[in-house]
Amino acid sequence: MVETRARLNRDRVLRAAVALADEGGIEALTMRKLAHALGVEAMSLYNHVANKDDILDGIVDVVFGEIGLPPMDVDWKTSMRQRAISARDVLSRHPWAIGLMESRSKPGRATLQHHDAVIGALRKGGFSLPMTAHAYSVLDGYIYGFALTHTNLPFETSEETAELAQDIMGRFSAHEYPHLTELTVQHVLQPGYDYVKEFEFGLDLILDGLERLRE
Repeated sequence: MVETRARLNRDRVLRAAVALADEGGIEALTMRKLAHALGVEAMSLYNHVANKDDILDGIVDVVFGEIGLPPMDVDWKTSMRQRAISARDVLSRHPWAIGLMESRSKPGRATLQHHDAVIGALRKGGFSLPMTAHAYSVLDGYIYGFALTHTNLPFETSEETAELAQDIMGRFSAHEYPHLTELTVQHVLQPGYDYVKEFEFGLDLILDGLERLRE
């Protein structure tokens, strides 16, 4: 136990907190459970984190640190596209973070670096300051909104999608809701359908719209 405590540091505490939240949601993250996961007494945690709020600030920063920064050696649309897809992928691994990402009043270095890089990429791409603010807002609104919708869907795999669709459709005749039936049968239940692919379709619409406004 002494050896374990000697190795304990803030980064290890935050990584364990992220793992707990990934496994059971943010409500599963308590000081007692975190200490147990690390094999230490709860009081030992306070040598590395101030309190629960400090942990939340820290784990949000960990998640921001996983999102790829927008590359500066490509055009702004490619840069924003890569960043948005990276953010979606990271949030799919940490769905508990969706509602916390922009809620912290004491953002960490990774969070600030991320925001600064996105703003910098948009400014480099020729956006005025007001248009940069508009672009950032609409992109993040779409990213977080899609991530939340995807997280709350009652299916994950194509098999689960088909099973759920057939269960729902079995409750009514095809003539009762013809448009819903058509979309489900001729699109959703077709081989290769994946709801996640809708993300890039919507993202490209937004980027194309921003490009027209920028010009």
